[in-house]
Amino acid sequence: MSLFGDGLEAAVQKAFTRPAPKSAGPQMRYLVKQLGGTKAVAQMLRISQRTVERYVKDQIRKPRPDLAARLEREVKTRWQPQIRAKAKAKAASTGGILVDTRARIGYTAPIGSTDQDRIRHLTIALPPRYAARLFDAQEQGATDQRLQEIAAEALKEVYFQDGGRRAGSLEEVRFTDIEHLEFDL
Repeated sequence: MSLFGDGLEAAVQKAFTRPAPKSAGPQMRYLVKQLGGTKAVAQMLRISQRTVERYVKDQIRKPRPDLAARLEREVKTRWQPQIRAKAKAKAASTGGILVDTRARIGYTAPIGSTDQDRIRHLTIALPPRYAARLFDAQEQGATDQRLQEIAAEALKEVYFQDGGRRAGSLEEVRFTDIEHLEFDL
């Protein structure tokens, strides 16, 4: 995925009430149950249907590293869909989302202000409307660049303009050279 997409996904996964299956057999059985058959799982993981059946029966226990990564990713994206939906809905309606980032942040402003980009470490609670925009854009398949633009708009309003109390003439915020990015619900 991407820096922003993975970060949002990790934040939602913190809301899980039970851990996802760790070993190949239970992971494969979970996917077979979710997708309704071994053929669909085989096509999704790009392996043979017989290999899926062997994992389900625990005849094969240790997948190749690339298959193990695909298997874990697919299980985690489908794990506890109702809890995932509730966490997103709560963040989008009442809770908001917390962003912890270390990045080069600057802005475009009228002449005479110090608008030089510089590395800043920010931990900011974004309002629920920005959490909703981020999750909606992610679900619609937005690029990492688009998610970054939404986050920059949120930083502009919350950090620089303090909800409209200052820096009213600020035009745009540049959010680049991201060293660290983490989201929390």
